[in-house]
Amino acid sequence: MIATRFMFELRKGLRKLWVRTSFFGVAGIAVVAITPLVSPFLPDWLADIEAADAIESILSILASSMLAVTTFSVSIMLTAYGAASGSGTPRAVTLLKEDTTSQMVLATFLGSFLFSLFALIGIRSGVFDAAGRVVLFFATMWVVLAVVLALVRWITHLTDFGRLIDTVDRVEVAAMQSMKSRIAQPFLGGVPAGPAEQDWIAVYPEGSGYLCHVDMPALQTLAETVGGDQPLIRLDVLPGSFVYRKRVLAWLSPRVLAGPDREACLETAQHAFTIAKARTFDQDPRFGLSVLSEIAERALSPAVNDPGTALDVLGRQFRVLEQWSARDVDPEPEFALIAVPGLAMQDLLEDAFAGIARDGAGVISVQLRLQKMLAALVDSAPEAFAEAALHLSDRALAEARGGSLYPEDLRRIEQLNADLYASRPARGRR
Repeated sequence: MIATRFMFELRKGLRKLWVRTSFFGVAGIAVVAITPLVSPFLPDWLADIEAADAIESILSILASSMLAVTTFSVSIMLTAYGAASGSGTPRAVTLLKEDTTSQMVLATFLGSFLFSLFALIGIRSGVFDAAGRVVLFFATMWVVLAVVLALVRWITHLTDFGRLIDTVDRVEVAAMQSMKSRIAQPFLGGVPAGPAEQDWIAVYPEGSGYLCHVDMPALQTLAETVGGDQPLIRLDVLPGSFVYRKRVLAWLSPRVLAGPDREACLETAQHAFTIAKARTFDQDPRFGLSVLSEIAERALSPAVNDPGTALDVLGRQFRVLEQWSARDVDPEPEFALIAVPGLAMQDLLEDAFAGIARDGAGVISVQLRLQKMLAALVDSAPEAFAEAALHLSDRALAEARGGSLYPEDLRRIEQLNADLYASRPARGRR
């Protein structure tokens, strides 16, 4: 299901760190604020519980320790972001910032600190009576339990958080989800696009940046005001494309703009395209493959010299691309009045493998694994991958010939390239 722009922006906002921390902070303050309102309705015998007398010292310990733990946790997170950016790629840091475990743990610490701080202020200001202090005592016990669980969870999480393998795992999951979504709706829920008619009107963006999301429901609603069973809107770009003021986003049939509200219709169509400074993973499976490739390219640099990571990335890219072989017939379009261009397999494979073929030109293990991954893709779905895989195989072979491989190693790569040609559907060698 393609989300509307509002839902896209809402999901994007809910992933931010400040949302959870603010909610938990407000919740902690709210518990303290509600306590004086609840205490008059409690039985009188609660005021005789002696444990309530220790509440102030417990809150003091909690407030001082949570402030230190919160500050320390923030520094750990920043260190993890730097490690992910240095060992992987800066494009993967966004996924670490959206990590729910670190956000929940930090939110718990901050909420506990604010709860204890405001509770101390209330106690020393005489806001709470004896019954109120009892309520506060039980609330504090729940907060202490939440802090202990958060600490255990945080310690376990830190064993992997920010490490290279954790970063690669997150990128693979994001790329896999994006690819599965695109396979389920290969044309974003629309129909395959043909050429736009000559008299159709172009829609341009208001500024420059990367197209991150297309509000297909909004475009479908705009087209339904006219009616009919043929596409009335044709997208010219896909999410992930760089656009600017003179780059056409979409083409509208003159029928859509035939009414008196022509400018309003153009504005509605323009508003359906979300443009940002950086690419996102949601509707852009090519971005996930590109980020995985960046990690492998950094690993192959002379400063790092870690071909094992590049080999690992090649396997992950294969798993992401292999999902395409599970694609059945095109599903019934959800937005039949919108024509959308499909993904080009050549672009997908270049995003995944071209950089690795270049930077791993002189690494025999990488070159061999790359040829084998291409052969495996062709074997899994010849119709989808054959031509693009052959092109990448030739490109990788050319890069290897320009590298510093031994003649025997080069012959092994040439043999794999020849085997790939022999295994493809018979269409004649290019």
